[in-house]
Amino acid sequence: MSGKTSGRFPVFRLCLLAMAVALNLVGGQIALLLRLPIYLDSIGTILTGALLGPWLGMVPSLLSGLLMGISVDVYSLYFAPVGMLTGLFSGLLLRGRPLKGWRILGRGLGVSLPGTLASALINAAVFGGVTSSGSTLLVQLLSRSPLGLTGSIVAVQFLTDYADRCISLLLVGAFLPLISSELRRRLAGGE
Repeated sequence: MSGKTSGRFPVFRLCLLAMAVALNLVGGQIALLLRLPIYLDSIGTILTGALLGPWLGMVPSLLSGLLMGISVDVYSLYFAPVGMLTGLFSGLLLRGRPLKGWRILGRGLGVSLPGTLASALINAAVFGGVTSSGSTLLVQLLSRSPLGLTGSIVAVQFLTDYADRCISLLLVGAFLPLISSELRRRLAGGE
């Protein structure tokens, strides 16, 4: 055996993807159980995007959305594309860049905005503002304001998505410096 990885998927990447799916599932369950107005289901996705790039960054949200959707929260199936957008933009905006200080706020906006637009459309068109998320209460309260239902969905979705992504970025930013250069090399495909 020559030690080359051509033709196979490096085991370290596979392990990272599995861990990312588990992080998404655990975070999402915590948010659901506590009825938080944030989601915590994209921590693994953002981590994967930051380490492996945009295409592999989409995989954890697809898998965790499918697993959550068929097991405990059917809404997760519908919102899996939102997480995939988060992974895509995490890979584009975060890979190889430091996550420190005030940069997190700007990158949080870049990572959350595309998914927020998709999420608001899905929420309004399919669910009328009522989902399993803790943010549903905020939407219902604001829907009686001059914003109306659609405006409330967009406003709440933007605020909750942005807060969720910034929290996730803070957690990922705290974790990334702990990864050794050897592990980074192996994740990049080196043996």
